[in-house]
Amino acid sequence: MLRSLYSAISGLQNFQERLDVIGNNIANVNTTGFKSGRVDLADSFSQTLRASSGSSGGSSGIASIQVGTGVVTTAIKNIYTQGALARTGAGTDLAIAGNGFFVVRDTVSDVEYATRAGDFRVDDTGFLITNTGQRVQGWSDATLTAYGDIQIDTAGMPATSDPAATMTSFAIDDQGRLNVNLSDGTQFVRGQILLQNFNDPQALMKEGNNLYSGLGSAGALAAPAAPGTSGLGKIYSGALELSNVDLASEFTNLITTQRAYQANARIITTSDEMLQELVNLKR
Repeated sequence: MLRSLYSAISGLQNFQERLDVIGNNIANVNTTGFKSGRVDLADSFSQTLRASSGSSGGSSGIASIQVGTGVVTTAIKNIYTQGALARTGAGTDLAIAGNGFFVVRDTVSDVEYATRAGDFRVDDTGFLITNTGQRVQGWSDATLTAYGDIQIDTAGMPATSDPAATMTSFAIDDQGRLNVNLSDGTQFVRGQILLQNFNDPQALMKEGNNLYSGLGSAGALAAPAAPGTSGLGKIYSGALELSNVDLASEFTNLITTQRAYQANARIITTSDEMLQELVNLKR
């Protein structure tokens, strides 16, 4: 009888966690590049009342008798399926179609993060940054050999260009190359945005602001690579990846979670009534 109480309590606790995850998914239905979460449940350890034994000679084997003690949460996983791409027309909005993450660097702590949210902007010094100020990483020079912060300016312009030429516009192609157009009509590749992939993306830690930490624990590639290579997806300029939350599935999970919570609460009520009957045997 008491075992049923503790089993039901574990059910309440774990279904509350599942409800928390569902609520977070629904809250982020319009968050750029958001990846929904999923709760994986498993049965808790069982109390063995009788161990099993194999058959021998003329006697048959005996089955075990065990009583479960509830449920536990084994994992809260992020679902890294592709979100839909939406056109924005802004040249600094970038979406990844396929595998991979952008790598950005916090200039204060010098820590690198991964993100799928490509809603970038250019700051007053020409660096391509996130909305919270982290700088996008890749080949930072015109020769595509130096890894660092991506900057959009005229550094590294061809020797054939007018030394007084200024930048008139820029565009980012599907391989992440930053093409700068100059006022004298010439064009050159200023740098290239690189992508990173992971052997175990479930090891990434959400840090807020669409950022993930723990790149080493997730089994990062030896070095970021160009989009469209090493199994990485391509980059689409002027588009953003939307949240991959499926509202229909989330509301279905919300209903089943609510009913499971109610059922476990009813088990507690029933167990309490049985205990009350036991106490009332002596009047």
